[in-house]
Amino acid sequence: MKTLYLVEDNPDNADLVIDLLEDSYRIVHFPDANAALESLQSDTSGSGPDLFLLDISLPGMDGITLLRTLRQSPKWKSIPAIALTAHAMKSEKEGLMSVGFDGYVSKPIVDEEALTHSIEKLT
Repeated sequence: MKTLYLVEDNPDNADLVIDLLEDSYRIVHFPDANAALESLQSDTSGSGPDLFLLDISLPGMDGITLLRTLRQSPKWKSIPAIALTAHAMKSEKEGLMSVGFDGYVSKPIVDEEALTHSIEKLT
């Protein structure tokens, strides 16, 4: 079973993503970027995630900054990342893709297929 790291500060959004995906994926949830980074840095097993699901509007370090931090590490730079965001304008999607996201899913998530399709094509 593939592992997804979900970085989402809103408990309702996190619960929804987990409910939608837990039958097909192992979901590891972090409420903020720092918790995710701490876990990644302390992981000695080498069995990190197969994909990152990153909220963009996080407290402290936002999802874009987190992605840039991840991309600086040889260990995590090739792991695909999907932006989860309520910013649904076409220009915002293009901006997120240009900073290195591999996919984009708008919130609120009302189309489970869009989420699962985005994940499936990257894992």
